Amino acid sequence: MVTLAREHGRSLTGYAYLLAGNTRDAEDLVQDALVKSYVRARSREITIDEGYVRRAILTLYIDGYRRRRRWESLRHLLARPERLDGPEGPTAQRVDVESALQSLPPRQRACVVLRFYDDLTIPEIAGRLGIADGSVKRYLSLGVHRMEALLGPVLTTATADVGGPVETHESVLLHGEESA
Repeated sequence: MVTLAREHGRSLTGYAYLLAGNTRDAEDLVQDALVKSYVRARSREITIDEGYVRRAILTLYIDGYRRRRRWESLRHLLARPERLDGPEGPTAQRVDVESALQSLPPRQRACVVLRFYDDLTIPEIAGRLGIADGSVKRYLSLGVHRMEALLGPVLTTATADVGGPVETHESVLLHGEESA
């Protein structure tokens, strides 16, 4: 497990960062996923690889989102709502990939990350998230359209089916900047 964390820690943290949107939460997701994986491996004598930990990160992220959403729906019963003095939002004209990803609902964000960062197919994404292929296609379509609205064209070529061959501007998807 130590070797896995040492060799793949940076990659796992980058993956978690794309889901969580900030370094602190990403590091927490990775740490929690490694602990969860370690406990599981000890009790079942299974081998843990990077893919297993990535799945644990995704599961923890979705579970955390559900908890936060539930808390937000009940919070008004316990405390006064926070007051915002002015409009919140980016002041810069250029919206980077990080904030574009954060603007997506969690399922869309998970599908976009799994498709373009992990390079998974539609059936693989559906299997990981436990949803139908059609739902994955819909989430991808909505997510890509939203990202394109914020960032400009993201895809250079694509087939009519989102699950087909896709070429991407990797630097735009991962770093928010065009490569020369």
